[in-house]
Amino acid sequence: MSVLILNIKQLLQVHDSNVTIVKGADMKELPILENAYIYIDHDTIIEYGKMEDYQTIEADTIIDATGKIVLPSWCDSHTHIVYAGDRTSEFVDRIKGVSYAEIANKGGGILNSAKLLQKTSEEILYKQSLKRLDEIIAMGTGAVEIKTGYGLTLDAELKMLRVIKRLKRESLAIITPTLLAAHAIPSEFKTKKQDYIKYITEELIPKAAELHIANYIDVFCEEGYFDINDTEAILKAGKNYNLKPKIHVNQFNILGGIALGVKYNALSVDHLEELNEDDIVALKDSETIPVALPGCSYFLSIPYTKARQLIDAGLPLAIATDYNPGSSPSGNMNFIVSAACVKLKMTPEEAINAATINGAYAMGISNMYGSITRGKKANLIITKPMDHYSEIPYAYAHNPVEQVIINGQLL
Repeated sequence: MSVLILNIKQLLQVHDSNVTIVKGADMKELPILENAYIYIDHDTIIEYGKMEDYQTIEADTIIDATGKIVLPSWCDSHTHIVYAGDRTSEFVDRIKGVSYAEIANKGGGILNSAKLLQKTSEEILYKQSLKRLDEIIAMGTGAVEIKTGYGLTLDAELKMLRVIKRLKRESLAIITPTLLAAHAIPSEFKTKKQDYIKYITEELIPKAAELHIANYIDVFCEEGYFDINDTEAILKAGKNYNLKPKIHVNQFNILGGIALGVKYNALSVDHLEELNEDDIVALKDSETIPVALPGCSYFLSIPYTKARQLIDAGLPLAIATDYNPGSSPSGNMNFIVSAACVKLKMTPEEAINAATINGAYAMGISNMYGSITRGKKANLIITKPMDHYSEIPYAYAHNPVEQVIINGQLL
């Protein structure tokens, strides 16, 4: 199938040569073609240019995008969308003044989700997760990372991996799976954390690796969860099975997790609501990208990632939803782009870069996704009519997406 889109008001993130990441001051630049066209054949971007240079191209489908913006689909590099049920009751508790930490200490939070997921059949879990996935695709997300971590037992974690594999097989979205067995300490291991770490490193990781589903390994490096030594032990075990790190760090406390992530060549370090100068120094000259999760900050009323400090230090930054039932129950990347501008003080150009090319980098797929480049895969958003792309973050409560193209297919 071939698709030709004509009369595009603004074609965003256009790179004639392949770019896989943008950093520092370069994030303020968003390459644009005004009054443009783009031609897609099967799943690949073949040609684009200005309408004044357009010569007739035959295509199976022709779309007139007069007054509309076309840009790469969102790349959401941090989600937990495979979960069972919800945690609405905890949301109400927090409104009444109970903290996230207090809920967790009482056996709620992640442990509540794990208990429910363990009892939920694989088929029901798949159907619930597919519904969420279809919803975020309709809002413009074309690539998404999905973590385990609501299983916390061997059987339940493997069940999550199988669901992710099925989603990957049966959905058009690009999915990268991550093993997050070290998400919380199960109640039966509450006083035996080292036994649980041994269970992860000697049983769960090897069995998960046998499925050949996960690309990455993650750890919730945080007080009350897994400390630096715990995290290092789990990363070492993952490395033995070619699982590259993506780490939860600095959500509530600074423990040195960023430097540890860099030491183990982590693809990304995510959250970073807390940040100090040592963290900035550790990230410089590394290949590790920091990822901000403003939806979590919004929902939990905790600090926002210091995006300006990171970008002004010459570093790259990606943004993602952290879609999960407890601390960020939304996969709407349009809102995340807006929150990046409003709360992280990023410009629209920086936010779009963070949600496209840098989001793709944080998933390990930016060689083929995240920009408008000849030869890259055709994952695109066609917006509703608007005067300028800055309206995407400006109109934060509105859905800017009119149509989505994933791997060359119109949805």
